[in-house]
Amino acid sequence: AIITLSAYFTWDVFGKSTFVFLFLTIVVTLVIVFFGEIIPKVYANKNKALFVRFSFPLINLFYFVFRPLVLLLVVISKTFKTNKKKLLESSKDELNKAMSLTIDKNAPDEEKNILEGIINFGAIKVKEIMKSRVDVVAFDIESPFVKIANQINSSGYSRIPVFKEKIDNIEGVLYVKDLIPHLNNPRFDWTDKIRPAFFVPENKNIDILFKDFQEKRVHLAIVIDEYGGVSGIITLEDVIEEIVGDIKDEFDFEKDFQYKKIDSNTFVFEGKTLLNDFCKTFGENKTFFDEVRGEGESLGGLLLEINSKIPKKGDKIKFGNFIFTIMSVDKKRIQRVRVYKNSKD
Repeated sequence: AIITLSAYFTWDVFGKSTFVFLFLTIVVTLVIVFFGEIIPKVYANKNKALFVRFSFPLINLFYFVFRPLVLLLVVISKTFKTNKKKLLESSKDELNKAMSLTIDKNAPDEEKNILEGIINFGAIKVKEIMKSRVDVVAFDIESPFVKIANQINSSGYSRIPVFKEKIDNIEGVLYVKDLIPHLNNPRFDWTDKIRPAFFVPENKNIDILFKDFQEKRVHLAIVIDEYGGVSGIITLEDVIEEIVGDIKDEFDFEKDFQYKKIDSNTFVFEGKTLLNDFCKTFGENKTFFDEVRGEGESLGGLLLEINSKIPKKGDKIKFGNFIFTIMSVDKKRIQRVRVYKNSKD
């Protein structure tokens, strides 16, 4: 109303010109800000009780008058509301398509994998890439130093969780470098060197975890489930590998076998292989198995969900264009699987 009336009277008296327009814009803006915002806020801060008593009846009146319109707008908003998760997946798919259209076809696979890793980085959960608790090397806090030294030599790890009685009771993390000055002292109390552990929930996104690793200057985190039990561990290297691919060092021996390629369509996988890594090997979207995976995060867990029971050696399980043949299994879990992908489907 102020803008309309001031424009009408000003143009009627001084005529329409660029100078009048600029002057009117500046003056009206200052008037509205000063009298419509600054003065009311100053007055309200100094006379809180009086202002509330004065404004409350007006707020109630406006609430009653405009309620039908508000309800209509809420209904319209809910009708056109977009699911955040679907929007995120849609955005990732669009980015992947854009990347496939723009990247040079002759570009090396490593470059393509890094770009895909960057696109998917923010949507990966800790539990998708962590090392499961059954594969975690951990020390009992009651163990003597000689036994600890032997376990360190056989494991090849530089940071190892320490527990009391059972692995769910983590006391901290032992850094091997802290023990080097005391290797010649078999009676050394190694428990004095235990450092505080960093705990993270299994549903945490790895992009946030990466920032936590940077801020806290730690390289290993203990992953806990909703009940406070230990699900596994995750390292800074695990997170970085989601972008740059596998990082091999002098301790990555053949005993850490994850899969072996037989031919272009046939592979042999460990049952403990994470589904995230399995999908990357075959170039499948990480959501490919979502409808059947349940709570499983490993290949063995997926097959148990599909089969509803522990299969026998030689059993074949089919899903989509994959045929899984059980090669090795015990009473508790699937150990090794041969995977055939029918490329014609």
